[in-house]
Amino acid sequence: MNALIRSQKLTAVSRSLIYQAFYSTDYSKKENIDDLVKKSKVVVFMKGVPEQPQCGFSNVVVQIFRMHGVDYDAHDVLKDESLRQGIKGFSNWPTIPQVFIGGEFVGGSDIMLQMHQSGDLIEELKKVGIKSALLVKSQENTSDKTK
Repeated sequence: MNALIRSQKLTAVSRSLIYQAFYSTDYSKKENIDDLVKKSKVVVFMKGVPEQPQCGFSNVVVQIFRMHGVDYDAHDVLKDESLRQGIKGFSNWPTIPQVFIGGEFVGGSDIMLQMHQSGDLIEELKKVGIKSALLVKSQENTSDKTK
């Protein structure tokens, strides 16, 4: 390998290491994850992003929140291994996705699906000041029928 190519590769590696050192967050520290969890009313740690979930379980959570019209912060654990492992330790829950409402761990896709089906999710959202779009639609349908 000639010296110029070797130099360019070393420069690229150096830039990457410098970027990681100055701009990445160590999510093995609980306070860093705690900051993310408390930043918004609803926070989801998932594989992929809401526009393009990278697993079926993450997609379930995305679709549930879409039906309820909920805005939330999403964090892609596939982009940062320290976040992926850190969130598992933080919540003491081994799988992804993980959902937090009002700074409290709620669960993964199976629990979210159960809460959605039972109506408990609407109540949990109310506790943090979020009105479900499904509740609004239901109320509109009820008022239309009484007219």
